[in-house]
Amino acid sequence: QVHLVESGGGLVQPGGSLRLSCVASGFTFSSYPMKWYRQAPGKERELLAHISTGGRSTNYAESVKGRFTISRDNAKNTVYLQMSSLKPEDTAVYYCRVLHALGVEYWGQGTQVTVSS
Repeated sequence: QVHLVESGGGLVQPGGSLRLSCVASGFTFSSYPMKWYRQAPGKERELLAHISTGGRSTNYAESVKGRFTISRDNAKNTVYLQMSSLKPEDTAVYYCRVLHALGVEYWGQGTQVTVSS
C-alpha cells in the first residue's frame, strides 16, 4: 500500500523559513519522480516543484522559483521542500504526490503552512 506522509508545516513569520518532509512507503521510491503541490482556501491546487528520480533535475513554478528548493534522499524514501523568504500568500496546505504505475496517483494528507505576523 502506497503511503505518503507530509510533516514540517506550521506557523512562521513573513520572511521566515520552513522545511517540509514527505516520507514515502509501499513503493520503490527511487524509481519515481516526485512533486510538491499546495492548495490555499478557495483556490485550485497548484503544482510547485518537481524532482526527477535521482534528484538531478528539478523544476519550479514561477511563484516559488528562487525561494523554494525541492530535494530527495532516496536512502530515506523522503522528498523535501525547503521554503525560504515566505510570504503570507504562501499560506496553504502543502502536499506531496507520486504518479505511480498504471497512472495511479497518490497524495499525502497534507501539512498546513501559515505565514503570518
